[in-house]
Amino acid sequence: MIAAQDLHTEFQFPQEAESQLSSDTDLEDPDGRNAKAGKGMAAKKGRKALGDKAKGGGAGRVPGLGWVNGHHQENGMENMTLFEVVKMGKSATQSVVDDWIEAYKHDRDIALLDLINFFIQCSGCKGAVSGEMFRHMQNSEIIRKMTEEFDEDSGDYPLTLSGPQWKKFRISFCDFIAVLVRQCQYSIIYDEYMMDTVISLLTGLSDSQVRAFRHTSTLAAMKLMTALVNVALNLSINMDNTQRQYEAERNKVIAKRANDRLELLLQKRKELQENQDEIENMMNAIFKGVFVHRYRDAIAEIRAICIEEIGVWMKLYSDAFLNDSYLKYVGWTMHDKQGEVRLKCLTALQGLYYNRELSPRLELFTSRFKDRIVSMTLDKEYDVAVQAIKLLTLVLQSSDEVLTAEDCESVYHLVYSAHRPIAVSAGEFLFKKLFSHRGPEEEGLPRRGRQSLNGSLIKTTVFFFLESELHEHGAYLVDSLWECASELLKDWESMISLLLDEPMPGEEGLTDRQETALVELMLCAVRQACECHPPVGRGTGKRVLTAKEKKTQLDDRTRITEMFAVALPLLLAKYCVDIDKVTNLLQIPKYFDLDIYTTGRLEKHLDALLRQIWEVVDKHTDTEVLEACSTTYHYLCNEEFTIFNRVDIARSQLLDELVDKFNRLLEDFLQEGEEPDDDDAYQVLSTLKKISAFHNAHDLSKWDLFTSNYRLLNTGLQNGDMPEQIVIHAMQCTHYIIMWHLAKVSDGGSIKGDMVTLRKQMRAFSLMCQRYLNSINTAVKEQAFTILCDLLLIFSHQIMSSGREQLEPLVYTPDASLQAELLNFILDQVFIDQDDDNNSTDGQQDDEASKIEALHKRRNLLAAYCKLIIYNVVEINTGADIFKQYMRYYNDYGDIIKETMSKTRQIDKIQCAKTLILSLQKLFNEMLSELGFNFDRSSSAFCGIKELARRFSLTFGLDQLKTREAIAMLHKDGIEFAFKEPSPQGEGSPPLNLAFLDILSEFSSKLIRQDKRTVHMYLERFMTFQMALQREDCWLPLISYRNSLQTGGDDDTMSVISGISSRGSTIRSKKSKPAAASKRKLPEEENSCSSSDAVWMNREQNVQTPVMIHSPHLTSTVLRDPKKMRPEDSFTAAYTMPAEQHPHQPVPTQQQPHHHHQASIDYNTQVTWMLTQRQQAEARQQQERVSMHYAKMRNHMQQAIRRGSGLMEDDEEPIVEDVMMSSEDRLEDINEGMDFDTMDIDLPASKNRRERTELKPDYFDPSSIMDDSVLNVSMY
Repeated sequence: MIAAQDLHTEFQFPQEAESQLSSDTDLEDPDGRNAKAGKGMAAKKGRKALGDKAKGGGAGRVPGLGWVNGHHQENGMENMTLFEVVKMGKSATQSVVDDWIEAYKHDRDIALLDLINFFIQCSGCKGAVSGEMFRHMQNSEIIRKMTEEFDEDSGDYPLTLSGPQWKKFRISFCDFIAVLVRQCQYSIIYDEYMMDTVISLLTGLSDSQVRAFRHTSTLAAMKLMTALVNVALNLSINMDNTQRQYEAERNKVIAKRANDRLELLLQKRKELQENQDEIENMMNAIFKGVFVHRYRDAIAEIRAICIEEIGVWMKLYSDAFLNDSYLKYVGWTMHDKQGEVRLKCLTALQGLYYNRELSPRLELFTSRFKDRIVSMTLDKEYDVAVQAIKLLTLVLQSSDEVLTAEDCESVYHLVYSAHRPIAVSAGEFLFKKLFSHRGPEEEGLPRRGRQSLNGSLIKTTVFFFLESELHEHGAYLVDSLWECASELLKDWESMISLLLDEPMPGEEGLTDRQETALVELMLCAVRQACECHPPVGRGTGKRVLTAKEKKTQLDDRTRITEMFAVALPLLLAKYCVDIDKVTNLLQIPKYFDLDIYTTGRLEKHLDALLRQIWEVVDKHTDTEVLEACSTTYHYLCNEEFTIFNRVDIARSQLLDELVDKFNRLLEDFLQEGEEPDDDDAYQVLSTLKKISAFHNAHDLSKWDLFTSNYRLLNTGLQNGDMPEQIVIHAMQCTHYIIMWHLAKVSDGGSIKGDMVTLRKQMRAFSLMCQRYLNSINTAVKEQAFTILCDLLLIFSHQIMSSGREQLEPLVYTPDASLQAELLNFILDQVFIDQDDDNNSTDGQQDDEASKIEALHKRRNLLAAYCKLIIYNVVEINTGADIFKQYMRYYNDYGDIIKETMSKTRQIDKIQCAKTLILSLQKLFNEMLSELGFNFDRSSSAFCGIKELARRFSLTFGLDQLKTREAIAMLHKDGIEFAFKEPSPQGEGSPPLNLAFLDILSEFSSKLIRQDKRTVHMYLERFMTFQMALQREDCWLPLISYRNSLQTGGDDDTMSVISGISSRGSTIRSKKSKPAAASKRKLPEEENSCSSSDAVWMNREQNVQTPVMIHSPHLTSTVLRDPKKMRPEDSFTAAYTMPAEQHPHQPVPTQQQPHHHHQASIDYNTQVTWMLTQRQQAEARQQQERVSMHYAKMRNHMQQAIRRGSGLMEDDEEPIVEDVMMSSEDRLEDINEGMDFDTMDIDLPASKNRRERTELKPDYFDPSSIMDDSVLNVSMY
């Protein structure tokens, strides 16, 4: 028996090859007659030296034989290894295996050596096992030797390489193992030699710390196990057949019984039983030696392989493997932290639950792990969640009683998921649960109509829709059910019957709420059938339909038109006063095929529809209903169809009546000396709302509505008592008038004076809206602001783009007063606290929905103004008041403000930077006015400004070259602001805004090295010598800012050095990356200063600095030791020698005073200060050198360790306990508590004695898992 603990530690070989094997032994032997031909030879014969057999042949190749394109080749042809042949993948795997079998019959030692090297090379190892190694070395020594010969420069190996070639290689690799076992199943695998050698090798490799060995050998071992399961299954079938033949022969009467046949059958059954025992031993060796350790490997791919294959075993040979002792591994692994492993668990279980005959064997597993499967429907990996729902659907099909109501409800709500695969899977689950059970009383129901089976199912769908309380997501529910219940959802005849027909006696009719839900679902089903793509928010976009889908779409559209052309007028007549139902019903005509009105002789139904729409317009004032009527007219008034004239006449008659009524009412409403009553105001408002709704989709220019609307707005300004809704809709209507006029002018279809008229109307209307910005009514101000932003954006300079220069007279640029008013509106109406917002409808400030709606409105207002900034309609610097609110209102408007900053930076980097610093200056001034000039720099206000500056700094990104000039200009403005105001305490005290330098230092890291020097020089223009010597706390902002400009001088050199040996290690490191400085030379190293530097430095060439400045770095990548400097390079020499005398000499890291200041400086004081600074600089450099030395020494140590132990693992997490799990002292690991007392694989007996009289133990019982006998079992 080849149990795991009995595997040999070295390869054992019989003395000579088997001579009894015939040429076709392993190709055809269905009865297994030759199964024991070679058994026992290893024990009877000695070993012949491998060198005698392999003489003249290379390692891993058969002498005189080769592999070329998978075919057996004679001498003189190019020899190819098995790996090369399988890698080519051009020939059939069958021929490759046949050639190997022939080689094995010729010399099995050499053939096995070729197979061993095949596994080694498939792992990516460049080495090969030689005959000498094969003969004298143990497994562990061979594996250690192969480990040392790995290519350590790369961690890739064939199973992890990308590309189609390597994907095919993986398939060919698995096929090769399967075909090899299948072709050898009748003799060679029973010779106690080949399988022993292969299993021993793969077990040893799977226990290696080298990921490539472990991964490849585990895949090979699992595929080998799968192939052996197939062999065992065939043996079981042959044993059952033989047993039946034996029983049939023995039951014959003695006269007809053939004793010789009985003897043959008994002998055959005995041979099959022995073969089955051999296969059991092999499978036990693989399972205990490989699976039980690798299913919890540190590498997710290896764990996934194990779980995938055990699922195959349980499905293929359920009698042997489908029990709790194997299912527990799948159950435990469902908690794996990697999604791909959890996914393999679910797919493995799906194959089992799909077969309903296996359901009784899964009862215990289902009861123990059902909750975990249900929770996986909410998995963070969408693919896992989808497969979990599909698995629950299979569980539901196998038994209705397994899943509780709570389990089902947790899946039901997923039909509203935004991820479509999850929603579709949940829809299938819902359909199976609610709609697939039909009672005997439903068999005789009609096919269509109210009393049909579909009618009952439609009611069920409506009930579910209402109970889910997500009424606005009807389109999501329909889309989820579409793939499994499209026939039901397309039964519009039954839906119409449920709405129009009276209920039968004894039948409960639909309530008003249920009818509203049914109308919504009916509209969603119509939309889904005609558009053939998911609703908004679900799916990536429209896909190209196939020819079959297009035909189905056309057929459905024809059915919809024929059915609803007749039914829609009746439905509108019944529900004419119901806002929700009418709004949904009026959206159906846009999915009609309008030709059918003519071809189907349905003109009378069209007239009925137009009459009903007229009735709806007359009875309703709701905006949604009126816009739905307008949209329906817009779709029906299509000049391409013959019904256009009929619909256009009806539309003109309707609009004539509305405009005449409006003009008549307006005259009465605006009569002087009479105060309008509420009834007159309501009539004007309702008519104006209808005209506005139609003007949105239809050109009403011929009715000349501008004069009346402008007159109405002007009167409202003069009197101040105009109802707000009238003003709002008058503004909206006037806005539509101007837009339609602009469209006509842009198309070139207008007369000469139209552009002049449009210009006058637009400017007059803009002035009117500007005046309404000062209204006391908030809703009016918001409407005026929104329309003004739209007008300014539309009539900006961009109106001339795309070759429309003729529209230049229409360009409208806002003046300073208008820009100020727009900005003040934003500051007053948008940047307010939630509690201060009193604009919620019906005064419900505490209502969460009203707060969300108010926030959404404010976000739209802010976005409208930010678009003016982005498109350069208003000055960019006006955005300073917006940007300064970034931190305070981050949750509400952070995304809008950040996007605005990004867009403005794309337009003008420098101006954007100036705007950012201006916003910080505004906040600083506000803080000064609130706290006074003696504020505490640790106060929350100052810290908040610093944090905002840090956030602003992060928005500039990592590419310093792109933002170089912008950052430099930002520092320039900041320095000027800091020194602009003198100290209120008199001379000798810091300037009023000096603390702003502390805020400005947040941007110092964005300066490149040269610009730091330039900014430092610019800073010194504003400093006096006394400022440089100050050390009081009030001067700390200046000191910290100067330090921020002086730090980082060695950054470039250090990054180059650290990047030299970034790959010095023998393993891949994810933490160390080559520095950018080692990849390219920055442009600023070639030029001494930028253009902005030259501008600043040339302003005053004779400005002298009282302290030393940073020197430019050496271009060499070698860091010079300051201790080895020449005496003339010391600080004293640098201080006393003028800069002109050292044009090429490197200057030390302090600053150099100019010559004409030296006479007035206290020499001893300054030298003392400089030496102190020098000591601090040396301490920093020494600390950096120590860090570099430690890193370098650690790197060398790691290399030495790897040279001694070979290629080791370096993955996302270290392999400590999980890599070596084959020894007893490794049992207490992260999976503590698992039951590793794995049962021996005991293949079931033949069917006539397969009954079991006792129950298996509960392998999911925690007490059995923690049993001492379990924990003390030997693992190898």
